Amino acid sequence: MNKLIRFCGLAAALLVSFTSFAAGNTDNIEVSGAWTRATAPGQDQAGVDLTITSKQAATLVGVSSPAAKTVELHSMKTEGGMMMMREVKVIELPAGKAVNLGESGYHLMLDGLKAPLKEGETLPLTLDIQVGKGVVKIETKAEVKALTATQTPSHGDDHMPMY
Repeated sequence: MNKLIRFCGLAAALLVSFTSFAAGNTDNIEVSGAWTRATAPGQDQAGVDLTITSKQAATLVGVSSPAAKTVELHSMKTEGGMMMMREVKVIELPAGKAVNLGESGYHLMLDGLKAPLKEGETLPLTLDIQVGKGVVKIETKAEVKALTATQTPSHGDDHMPMY
């Protein structure tokens, strides 16, 4: 019985230390400028652009939202004069470098929207980011802009995401 109590105590201590380690990492990751366009009637997909800055090397390994059945990481590039989108499994986040998904050739693709996205609303997102050997969850919200929006709110330039 004494061994069982010691084992449970050790397991609890390990769990607490992992939770603290994971929680501490969220302070080292900043998500900003998250936005998407409102959707047209019947549209069940939407792209999301955002910027992630991590103080240490990290990797975006997944995203979820209660507003969609799935959220995929997509790359975008021109091949043979055509814009091609492909799902990727991860997006690298170099230490100390702001990674704007749109400017880096990526975006998040929400598929199977459960309701239309309306201008002025916010879209909840949970980002799964691998830092070291652990994965932390970062909660954020994307601003829903007008269907005709063409520039990210965090940049004053003419950058137009391709989705």
